[in-house]
Amino acid sequence: MKTLTINLPEAVESEEFELKMLLAGQLYERGKVTLGQAADIVGISKVTFIEIMGRFGFSIFGDSIEDLKADISNA
Repeated sequence: MKTLTINLPEAVESEEFELKMLLAGQLYERGKVTLGQAADIVGISKVTFIEIMGRFGFSIFGDSIEDLKADISNA
């Protein structure tokens, strides 16, 4: 896995967990990473990631039926 270092202004008062969720959720919704990879970015299980995605405005459902079937078979 790659490591990314980001310098944020002091005014950004987000916790590391929140920032990881936002990044992982965006990458997942854009199809850049799988559900499991997104969960790994945050450091939580797939089940936990699925359970809290909605709190951050993300959906577990992909753009196609094929994506949904793949997620179901991998869950």
